[in-house]
Amino acid sequence: MAFLDDDFLLTNEPAKQLFHQYAADLPIIDFHCHLNPEEIYENRNFKNITRIWLNEGTYGDHYKWRLERANGVPEELITGDGDDYKKFVAWCETMENAWGNPVFEWTHLELRRFFGSDLVLSRDTAKQVWDLANAKLATPEFTPRALIRRSHVEVVCTTDDPASDLHYHELIAKDEDTNGFKVLPAMRPDKLMAICANSYGEYLQTLGKAAGVEITDFASLKKAMKQRFTFFAQHGGHLSDHGLNSFHYRPASQEALDAIIKKGIENRPVSDEENDQYITGLVEMLMDLNREFNWTMQFHANVARSLSLPNLKKIGPDTGFDAMGSQPDLVGEIRDLFQAMDARGPLPKVIFYSLNPNDWLPLITMLQSFVGQGDKQHLQLGAAWWFNDTAEGMHKQLQTFAQQSLLPNFVGMLTDSRSFLSYPRHEYFRRVLCNFYGELVEQGRVPYDLEALGRIVKNISYGNARNYFGFYDNKD
Repeated sequence: MAFLDDDFLLTNEPAKQLFHQYAADLPIIDFHCHLNPEEIYENRNFKNITRIWLNEGTYGDHYKWRLERANGVPEELITGDGDDYKKFVAWCETMENAWGNPVFEWTHLELRRFFGSDLVLSRDTAKQVWDLANAKLATPEFTPRALIRRSHVEVVCTTDDPASDLHYHELIAKDEDTNGFKVLPAMRPDKLMAICANSYGEYLQTLGKAAGVEITDFASLKKAMKQRFTFFAQHGGHLSDHGLNSFHYRPASQEALDAIIKKGIENRPVSDEENDQYITGLVEMLMDLNREFNWTMQFHANVARSLSLPNLKKIGPDTGFDAMGSQPDLVGEIRDLFQAMDARGPLPKVIFYSLNPNDWLPLITMLQSFVGQGDKQHLQLGAAWWFNDTAEGMHKQLQTFAQQSLLPNFVGMLTDSRSFLSYPRHEYFRRVLCNFYGELVEQGRVPYDLEALGRIVKNISYGNARNYFGFYDNKD
């Protein structure tokens, strides 16, 4: 088999038929990513392939940065102010040692799908790829909007702070018909969750100003957040996203929460117990608001972030120094949260991602205990995320979902990326998905009904996401 040929990852005949006949050409709904809406609006060509593929300062692809550090590349040529061409050569040299890593496959998929090159990256091919890519990046076909459009993307959901004025979303929306795709905000209240940070009080002032509410206690915080949900909804918002690196369910009275918030505002020490109580109260409030607005609530959990404190101080967060979390009782704590919220009323739609695959089986069986809200797969086990974003990780997630619930109702893949070149990850997922069902056919575990299987593959790849999130309700 040739490298990345038409049938790569497709190891059986049913899989090949499913992918080529049903999945390959479907549109994309990218319901969670970290693209910058300002870049989408300004629509400027990137200076060179380093700027779009590797880094623009400390904003870029930390998947790649981790591999470069493992290959001995100095930080100057990763996130530093080194020469862009030297950075690209360092990346090509890193690729020489990345065989077997999914980033090697993604990188070459992007090289083929966007730049039409089947060269294998190395020091020897670096100059040829650099010249080829940069010539194309200078053309109108390689602006951010053009790249989204040529990838057949219908919806992009960015990640936005609740206090954002969504200015660039408003501007992009005016060009929606011309663009041919939607760019919608998704709320991510990381700063609101960081009550132990010295900046918490200042952030509440910023949030309160955006909402027109003076935030002094839990009730005023909820009032402010409801206003922000309303504002985001007016701009097409349908999702929120919440990072629970760890979680301990510790309910507290409103009086206790008021006292904890006061401590945070005054920058006084907050104990671990108080932090858990605040996060619990905040998550419960956000679940109520997601249900009220009929949004989908995404949880990203069990992460150990910024392990290298010197690099956190020098380079900043989200720069490649994170790891899989190991909270052993996470699912039990989430179970207690869901049980309490279920007693109060219907749960919101939830997609739950854990970075630790040991959580997947207990997590999906827990979620399955709370389904039955009147629509399909109200609660979902999220796609294989981050370090699990491999062919084997995707297969395991699909298998777990299929064996414990109804995989044909799954909303499928997302890029979770900061790069406009990441859309071939959807192709990668679709190939794994088709191969998963093809293997079941080969093993005699499902009928070889190509039409029925094709319908399932199309729904997981595209149709379920279109229907689940409500992006088109009363609009199209």
